[in-house]
This record gives sequence, structure tokens and C-alpha cells, in this order.
Amino acid sequence: MAFFQYKAITAEGKIIEGTLEAADERTALSRLEQQGQLPIKVFSEEARAGWLPEIRFPWRRKRVTQQDLLVFTQELATLSRAGLPLDRSLTILSELTENSYLREVVKDLLSEIKGGRSLSEALSLYPRVFPKLYVNMIRAGEMAGVQNSILERLISYLEGAEELRNYFVSSLVYPVILALVGSASVVVMVTFVIPKFAAIFENAGAPIPLPMQLMLNLSLFVTGYWWLLLICALAVAIFFRRRLATEEGRLKWDRMVLRMPLLGTLFQKMEVSRFSRTLGTLLTSAVPLIPSINLVKEVISNQAIASTMDRIKSGVKKGEGLSKPIREAGIFPPLALHLLEVGEETGRLDAMLLQIAETYDRELRTTLKRLVALFEPAIILIMGLVIGVMVVSMLYSIFSINDVPL
Repeated sequence: MAFFQYKAITAEGKIIEGTLEAADERTALSRLEQQGQLPIKVFSEEARAGWLPEIRFPWRRKRVTQQDLLVFTQELATLSRAGLPLDRSLTILSELTENSYLREVVKDLLSEIKGGRSLSEALSLYPRVFPKLYVNMIRAGEMAGVQNSILERLISYLEGAEELRNYFVSSLVYPVILALVGSASVVVMVTFVIPKFAAIFENAGAPIPLPMQLMLNLSLFVTGYWWLLLICALAVAIFFRRRLATEEGRLKWDRMVLRMPLLGTLFQKMEVSRFSRTLGTLLTSAVPLIPSINLVKEVISNQAIASTMDRIKSGVKKGEGLSKPIREAGIFPPLALHLLEVGEETGRLDAMLLQIAETYDRELRTTLKRLVALFEPAIILIMGLVIGVMVVSMLYSIFSINDVPL
């Protein structure tokens, strides 16, 4: 048995919070429903205790993360399934939403809807909060009268994207920390430890051995010209940022990324998964193929792949289907192309695209796990060699003091 915290709506429309004991989350949901309450959010205290509370910095207050958008969609879908009208649902969400900026946006949405706009029209007024894909799926649901099912598909899409992003970030946390700690150790030795050893030789009147002299020169350069190194680093960063801000520069960079020996395959699988999940979700939501391809172009981050969307769209307009122009574009691996062709032949293109996304999500996790397993010992080895050379040089210098005549 575990304790679960919950937020629910009573039959009178009041929002209540509390704690109950249940075997699992499903049992907790059933117990709330038996009590005549509509559960909106149920989470275990143990799961919440395992995570640090989210810190929102002042300069990020007017930002809605994908996790915030996912929670908003989940809560809206829960209220919609319960049969609450849209204005009542948004009124409740304006009180439940934890993100202060999103709370204000929800209040504005409520005002727009009361003024006669549809939900999709109101959402389109906030493109930085609700992407075009989100708005178009809601619009398709409004036109087909299947708002609840569209919200469920949006939840599945956002959950898949968020899960993949979290896995990617969590896999890189340890290697990044390892690299930062190793780099900090090298900086400390170069800027503080080595000058202390050089002072020992000066006090003893002994000549400084060549290895120590080389490290001392490096230390003097870093401590004396750190400002020059900082300026060079900033100049390089500004140059690359401005270069990547141009269409030509970003296209060349993305093409180079896809040609990298190890990372190229990783990024290709990531974009194939994103392409397939987005297009499959849109087609399942009854969004036409051509507008769906236009939306997919905005979702894909690699411009080398996004630039092929116009050719693919042109091929679709000519009646060539989807698999042939994608094959000519050369953006899909062989397995994905075969699955895509099978989807077209069987008339289940939307389901096959979602299957491709799941397949490459699994391959992406496997590839990422292998790369992390390769990078971790490589970082340890490189940092160990650098620090080891410094330590051996210092020990050699200490032992050489014994050779100095008294």
C-alpha cells in the first residue's frame, strides 16, 4: 500500500486536494470515482519525493515547457471526458495550472472562447505556447467532432516526445558531469598547483626540469592571458551562432552532423522518429497529407532533412505516393523505407508511421546507450592520461631536486 496525493472535482464543481492510501494509482482513481469525485491528478508521495522541485528562474517565468503543455492537455482531456463544457473546463484549469504564465494564457483563452472564437482559433493566438501541430490537430478534431480522441492522440504524441527527450538528457548527465569535473581538475592543477611547485625550485636554486618548465609555461600563459582566451572563445561562439542563424550556415552544419561517424546515425534516427511520429499522429487525426507535411517541416530540427520536405510534397502532389519521394530524398534508413512501403500497400500508412517511430525510438535508446558506454571510459581515460602526465612530471621534478649539489 502507498499514499497518493490527488486533485479532484466534486459533484458541486469544487476543486479539492487530499491524500488517500491505495495499492496502486488505478485503485486510487477508482476509489475517487466511487466517491463521486472526478480525479484530475493523482501521484504517489514516494514518486514526488524522488524528484527535486522544479526551479523557475525569473528570466524563464514567461516560458511554457513541453511538460507544462503535456499536463495541461492531460487535465483538459480528463475534464472533457467527464462531459464538462469547454468554458467550465478552462475555468477549472485556470485555477489548477501551476505555471503562472500558462495560467494567464488559459484565462485569455477562456475570454476568447466566451467572445465567440473556437478553441483552435484561440490557441493560434499564442504560437509560442501552442505549436502549429497542436493547433491543427485541435482544429481537425473540431471539424470532425472528435475532440476527445484528438486530445488523447495529442497526449500520446507529447508523452512520446517528452519521454525520448528525458531519456536523452538523463543519459548525457553523467558523461557531462564527468567531463566538467575532469576539466576543473586540470584547470586547478594548471593555475594553482604547478606554480607552487615552480616556487619550490626557485627557493632551492635548482633548475626546473623540461617537463615542469613546459607545464609552467602553459600555466603562465593561462593565468596571464585568460582574458584573451575568454575573448577568443566568445568570438568563436558568436561567429558560430551568427553562422548557424543563416539558412546556408545551418544547412551546411546539419549536413555535416549527419555525416559524423558515430553521432550522425544517432541524429538521423532521432529525426526519423520525430518525422514518423508527427506525420503519423497528424494523419491519424484526419489532417490531410499535404498540410501534414508542411507541419512536419516545422517540427524537424535538422535543416538538411527539413529541406527535403518540399521535394517530398511535390512528389505526393504528382501522385507518386509518400515512399517513393522519401526514398529519392535519402533521409530514411532501409528498414523505415520498407515499413513505409508496406503501410502504403496495406492502406495503413498512419499506423505504420507510428510503428516506425516506436521502432526507431527503441533503436535510438540502444544506440545512445552504446555511445554513452563508449564515451564514459574514453573521458575517464583522456582525463586520467592528462592528469597522470602532470602528476608524473611533478614527481620527476621533485626527485630531480636530489641531484642538485648542496
